[in-house]
Amino acid sequence: MEKIILLCILIPVAAFFTGLGIFAWKRKKPMWFWSGAEVSEKEISDIPAYNRANGIMWIVYSCVFWVSAILGFRYPGTAEIILAVGCVGGIPILIVVYRRIYARYGIRDRTEDPGRK
Repeated sequence: MEKIILLCILIPVAAFFTGLGIFAWKRKKPMWFWSGAEVSEKEISDIPAYNRANGIMWIVYSCVFWVSAILGFRYPGTAEIILAVGCVGGIPILIVVYRRIYARYGIRDRTEDPGRK
């Protein structure tokens, strides 16, 4: 019963994050990260590359859930440990990765950076 409950949770969550990654990758407008915050097209220098990077980020994050689901068939305890470590460690990593993506593709306002002219 424990395996069934674990898989009933992991598979849809893994599919959601994979789907989110595919959605971000194919999106024409810039993909957002923070809830309630939208990214303007004026903020991003290369929208397809920015969205592709976002999509890859979410697809890689979904791998934690897919690996846990696969391991859950045979080793539910191990799957739970990987899931816990992946989720707790993954969220701060997502934030850092997204900030790097935004820094790479975001257009800097020259008035905000006094060192640039």
